[in-house]
Amino acid sequence: MATIRQEDFIQSVADALQYISYYHPVDYITSLGRAYEREESPAAKDAMAQILVNSRMCAEGHRPICQDTGIVTVFLKIGMDVRWDATMTVQEMADAGVRRAYLNPDNTLRASILADPAGARTNTKDNTPAVVSVEMVRGGEVEVTVAAKGGGSEAKSKFMMLNPSDSVVEWVLKTVPTMGAGWCPPGMLGIGIGGTAEKAMLLAKESLMDPIDMRELLDRGPQNGLEKMRIEIYEKVNQLGIGAQGLGGLTTVLDVKIRDYPTHAANLPVAMIPNCAATRHAHFVLDGSGAVALEPPSLKDWPELTYDVSSARRVNLDTVTRAEVATWKPGEVVLLLGKLLTGRDAAHKRMTEMLNRGEKLPVDFTNRFIYYVGPVDPVREEVMGPAGPTTATRMDKFTRQMLEETGLLGMIGKAERGPAAVEAIRDNHAVYLMAVGGAAYLVSKAIRAARVVAFEDLGMEAIYEFEVEDMPVTVAVDSQGTSVHETGPREWKARIQSEFAGVPILA
Repeated sequence: MATIRQEDFIQSVADALQYISYYHPVDYITSLGRAYEREESPAAKDAMAQILVNSRMCAEGHRPICQDTGIVTVFLKIGMDVRWDATMTVQEMADAGVRRAYLNPDNTLRASILADPAGARTNTKDNTPAVVSVEMVRGGEVEVTVAAKGGGSEAKSKFMMLNPSDSVVEWVLKTVPTMGAGWCPPGMLGIGIGGTAEKAMLLAKESLMDPIDMRELLDRGPQNGLEKMRIEIYEKVNQLGIGAQGLGGLTTVLDVKIRDYPTHAANLPVAMIPNCAATRHAHFVLDGSGAVALEPPSLKDWPELTYDVSSARRVNLDTVTRAEVATWKPGEVVLLLGKLLTGRDAAHKRMTEMLNRGEKLPVDFTNRFIYYVGPVDPVREEVMGPAGPTTATRMDKFTRQMLEETGLLGMIGKAERGPAAVEAIRDNHAVYLMAVGGAAYLVSKAIRAARVVAFEDLGMEAIYEFEVEDMPVTVAVDSQGTSVHETGPREWKARIQSEFAGVPILA
């Protein structure tokens, strides 16, 4: 019978959260490396290269894979025979572990959790509370799985109460294209079937903790109905041609996981939750012998890649003109040099409210570019911590007003823009550039200086001015309104159907 000490639990959770902030699971890196080698879409291959290079940099530098260091979920399987040497509840211990991890001065993680979500939305400053799921099981140990889930991929979670006669596969294939690229593919799809509404969602989230084994499954063949469904969904989703970062390509998902549970005769609950390119989770067991420290992976498992930008167009943000922007081609990689403003949800809301009141903004946006980012605080000699893009569609409702009333020339974010934003970009001869979600540390190395210029009270959502050098981005919507997130997947879906018909696309 194990006795679990409070401090051992807290420290183990804290260490695991630090670990997963900078170490990708090796199965993900191996699968993504194979997909990179097979990819034929130049834009998708470029995005995968950035993710793989970023991942190795983070493993070496012990800094976050993504600036969105996630909302923490702790899955616990507590043995019925376990005894606790603790004065805190399980929730309180989990939160203490989160707090210790996220405030670690050697690798500060971003505090993203807001209390009063439908009201003031006030940052808790330490990323607590965690979401804790407890299952009582036989035995005398505590199994712990910790995960940190980014908001962009979590936002794409889907649930549907199907009719019993409906097809789960058809629902998935209809739903995935509506998710856009804000979940940062290539990643995994977790699917939960059965139970009740909340049980299906939990099953989907839990399935994402399982190792990537699609290659092994394809090699040996399915042994039951769920495995057969996994393969069918995997193959058909990749045939959609969505590709890495939604740019069009051969690989959209690396694996599909499914868990099910008995359900009511009148129901077929189905949940789908994607895991992004910054997939982060770890498992350990507390047996009463002390805190658990996870073994670092071998860097031999990471491919030896360098990100080659020698042929890319270099753009000086301090002198760029609307006429120059008009020459940029959809899908072209450009390297940014000069001063770049930042701002995301809270800053845009405040700025548009000021504009509506006829007030002058604290920053002049004339012919400037704004980067949708909420960076991680710097540590040691860093100018800025990991600073990857946030999902651009959340800023769509502000886009026309910002372009027409501030003189803004361009925007940088993650994934696609919606129809209204694309129209506003076209009408104002502006441009939207896409930075790769999952390459936050790589992006941060391009930042040479940083200062807050407005709305300091918003914390990571304040407006910064970055000075950047060779920051890699892709022209995602050109000044004529052509979107590569529309043209790319359409082209690659057609190519897959004609050139790869009947050939499995193996990540």
